[in-house]
Amino acid sequence: MMQNTRFFALAAAVFLSAPLTALAAVPEPLVPPHQKWDFDGPFGQFDQKALQRGFMVYDRICSTCHGMKALTYNDLSGIGMSEQAILDLAHSKMIAGPPDVSGQPTSRPGRPDDHFRSPFPSDEAAAAMMGGIAPPDQSRLAVIQPHGADWLYAFLTGYRMPPPADAPVVPGKFYNDWVDGHLIGMPPPLMNGMIQYPDGTPATVEQQARDVTSFLVWAADPHRNARHRTGLWVVLYLIGLLVLAIAWKKKTWKRVKSQ
Repeated sequence: MMQNTRFFALAAAVFLSAPLTALAAVPEPLVPPHQKWDFDGPFGQFDQKALQRGFMVYDRICSTCHGMKALTYNDLSGIGMSEQAILDLAHSKMIAGPPDVSGQPTSRPGRPDDHFRSPFPSDEAAAAMMGGIAPPDQSRLAVIQPHGADWLYAFLTGYRMPPPADAPVVPGKFYNDWVDGHLIGMPPPLMNGMIQYPDGTPATVEQQARDVTSFLVWAADPHRNARHRTGLWVVLYLIGLLVLAIAWKKKTWKRVKSQ
C-alpha cells in the first residue's frame, strides 16, 4: 500500500511539473525599444511631411511586393496631397480592366477612386512568385502586429549585414533581429540614399524607416488626427464648463452667506 502511495505521488509530481518545464522552455517574446512618435498619446497628431515622405517610400519600394487594399488614391488627401497630385498619381498606375470581346485581359489608367493597385493578380499568384508565401497586405499591418509602430521600425532597421558570426547560414534567407528565428526571405528593403526626398531630408535607412512606419500607422487609422482634434476640443469644452460651474458655485454661496 505504501509503495502504491509513493508511486502515485511521484506520478503526480511529474505530471504537475511537466507543463511548468515546457512553459519555462518557451522563450520570452522580444519587445522592441519604444520610439518617440508624433502621433503617440491621446492628443498626438501625424506630421504630414513625414506621411508624404513615408508614402514615397511605400510607393517606390514597398509597393513592388506589398499591396494596400483598404486605401484608395483619394484617401491620400488625408496626408496633404492635392487633388491634381492624386489625379496624376492615379493616372500613372495601370489598373486591370474588364476582359475585351475576345476574353483577353485589359488594363486602364487608374482613377482617384480606385483602390491602390496590387502588385499581384491574386494571393495565389503572389505566393507562387515569392517562394510560397504571399507578402502581407500593409493596410492594417500596424494594428495587427504586436507593438505596432515600434516593431515596424525595429524590423526595418534590424537587418544585420553581414549576420552575426554564430548565426545559421541559409541560402536565400537574411538575418533580422526582430523576426522569429532571426531569418527571413525578404532582403533588406531600405538602403541609405536609395530615394531622394523633395524637402531635402537626408534619406538614411533610419529616416526612411520612421517615415514609412508613420505612413503605415496612418493607413491603418487615417482618421486619428480628426479624432484627436475632436477629443482636444471636447476636453477644452469640459474644462470651460468646469470653470463656469466653479465660478457659479462661488457666486451662489457668496450670496447665501451674505443673507
